[in-house]
Amino acid sequence: MAKKNNEPEVKIPFDIMRRSKIWFAISLLVIIPGIISMFVNGFNFGIDFTGGTIMDMRFEKQVTLVEIRDVLKEYGLDNATIQLSGEASNVESSENVMIRTVDLEENDRKAIMASLKEKVGNYTVLREEKVGATIGGELIMDALMATVISWVLIIFYVSYRFEWRFGVSAVLALVHDILVVLSIFSFTQKQVDSSFVAAILTVVGYSINDTIVIFDRIRENLKLHFRRGGDLYALANRSIFQTLTRSLYTVFTCLFTTFALYWFGGDTTKDFAFALICGFFSGCYSSIFIASPLWVIMRNIAEKDKAARKTATPAEV
Repeated sequence: MAKKNNEPEVKIPFDIMRRSKIWFAISLLVIIPGIISMFVNGFNFGIDFTGGTIMDMRFEKQVTLVEIRDVLKEYGLDNATIQLSGEASNVESSENVMIRTVDLEENDRKAIMASLKEKVGNYTVLREEKVGATIGGELIMDALMATVISWVLIIFYVSYRFEWRFGVSAVLALVHDILVVLSIFSFTQKQVDSSFVAAILTVVGYSINDTIVIFDRIRENLKLHFRRGGDLYALANRSIFQTLTRSLYTVFTCLFTTFALYWFGGDTTKDFAFALICGFFSGCYSSIFIASPLWVIMRNIAEKDKAARKTATPAEV
């Protein structure tokens, strides 16, 4: 339905669409140096990717996670995985403790075990061995293949429900979010382990949901307020501001809980929470400032191409 002539124009407090080059430039300022850092510095892979050392021991008294981690911190092993087990175990302490760290040299391992005996208490070693990576190259390739297949399916489904340009824009926004998180982790050299993979998948789910909400409003406004030759920039701006409150409420709610997890969840969850924080910020940003402008650009190119074909002479065609 075309917009009526006497219908008042929607006042847009800030023109997002016509500043798309600025938003793209901001993203590139993070992503391009991030890609360079990935090749130069790589990532700080955790023991899930690199393998490590397992020490399974039974103490003469019940010990706590804090006691074990304080000893490991002295050796730079803050991110070691510590599990309490056994019949007498509870949420706070246990006699049976399993420690999984990066691959340790013999001297380092003996020093750590001596410190545990001195500062925590006597123990009996139940198991002590080196283990391989739990996430091998084949599993990584399977995960990448599954991600690519999911993107293709998103494009097909969104193309069916909306149009193919929406699907392509949504997937490009997802690629943007993943590259931003990977870039930040390469810059900071925070540990990349299995929890990081879970965080990436969570971010993808959040980002696509937020993007589809905006695209759904664009689709509604296309039907109600747009006529051929109309201003797509104004329509997209209208749609974004109509859904902006919902987008901000969603991201702030997610960030409140994630910041709480980061500050109060303990050392083992900090990197996971940090990945979520970066991803939620990037997901909200890409839904508003990346996905919608990409759709407008592709739609305008299609409209101009269609208009050029109609005005072309038979000889030019």
